[in-house]
Amino acid sequence: MPSFRDHTPKRRNITRAVTTHRDHKPDLKIDFISKCGYCNASDTWKITYYEVDHFIPEAILTIKTNTDYSNLVYSCRSCNNAKRKKWATDDENVPNRNDQGFIDPCDDDYLNHFIRKDTGEIQFNTKLGEWMYYALKLYKPQHQVIWNLEQLEPVITEIKALAEDEKVKPEIKEWIIQTYDKYTDYINQWRSL
Repeated sequence: MPSFRDHTPKRRNITRAVTTHRDHKPDLKIDFISKCGYCNASDTWKITYYEVDHFIPEAILTIKTNTDYSNLVYSCRSCNNAKRKKWATDDENVPNRNDQGFIDPCDDDYLNHFIRKDTGEIQFNTKLGEWMYYALKLYKPQHQVIWNLEQLEPVITEIKALAEDEKVKPEIKEWIIQTYDKYTDYINQWRSL
């Protein structure tokens, strides 16, 4: 079974003053390696632009400011819209209680709450993961399709090199055709979302 994600994002200690939390987006893109902190989808394949989410919703904030970098998450629009102002406790220092709430996606423990099927479908692995799964709508097919596109990308690169070789055997050419067909199928699914 493939890993939910191969890298836990880590925020740098950025303390410079900014006018709005959105001013941190270029730094977040670097720290999150151009992937949504919640669903791990690359911003390469998203139809809509990426956003800056407040891990602790602005409505709950009392200690941190709304531009505090340590509270920001590089997020796809789907996850950001699903999360909105959801927070399972009234305390900004308590992100979850009784298997309800969130874990900061920069926390190494975040990975333990989700698994990914061979098909790319995200599934929860814990009760808290189940709560986050439904809160973030990680069941949406776009997460599965985007993961599959990302898995095919290096294969397509290899295919390009093979397709140019005049010495390619017929069985290899058949493999190339099958892989291109699979890739095209996922692209068409993505465009229909």
